[in-house]
Amino acid sequence: MISFYHVSKRYPQGFDALRNITFEVPVGEMAFLTGHSGAGKTTLLRLIAIIERSTSGQIIIDGENLNRISRRRIPYFRRKVGMVFQSPRLLMDQTVFDNVALPLVIAGHPHRDIARRVRAALDKVDLLSKEKAYPITLSGGEQQRVGIARGVVNKPLILLADEPTGNLDPALSWEIMMLFRQFNQVGVTVLIATHDVMLIQQMERRVLTLRNGSLVEPTDGTRVQ
Repeated sequence: MISFYHVSKRYPQGFDALRNITFEVPVGEMAFLTGHSGAGKTTLLRLIAIIERSTSGQIIIDGENLNRISRRRIPYFRRKVGMVFQSPRLLMDQTVFDNVALPLVIAGHPHRDIARRVRAALDKVDLLSKEKAYPITLSGGEQQRVGIARGVVNKPLILLADEPTGNLDPALSWEIMMLFRQFNQVGVTVLIATHDVMLIQQMERRVLTLRNGSLVEPTDGTRVQ
């Protein structure tokens, strides 16, 4: 599902954010990406979503070589990928329903389909009763769950999360991880970037560790492919 082959990313100033990265995340796996601040976690996720392009190497997502995807086709490719951020980046002047509906509106789905999908996504994150509320009235954990609902409303094959629990306390962080696990259990491939080592250990999933832009061997004995 997600395959990196000798991928590097160098920025114009000469900074190497990623160096010769090779790994695979099979279909239906849930894995964690960890490392110190500035290790390259966010850059790696941005490459998967084609928010940025790699400098060298090949990235294969769902059988597609990202090097061969034209700029025009990027919006269509991104329908396969849901993204959740540390800050939910919600539109505070729009309702919860409208925030979650935004990807579907952009994709041109009919109104009836949008309503059905949005309510299904909100139900999965236990926020259906809040569809008419505004984000400013929600707690931090609820806002993050709205962000997750928005990330999965398009029924993506892959769900990427960049420090999704960074602003939450341990109890809420665990709740958010349980949501990701639920989506993984129905076949969504999940890759989560986080520095929360204790949370990762509790989840007992494969861990990819970045250090200064390079992958290092995981501590659980599983070799990075």
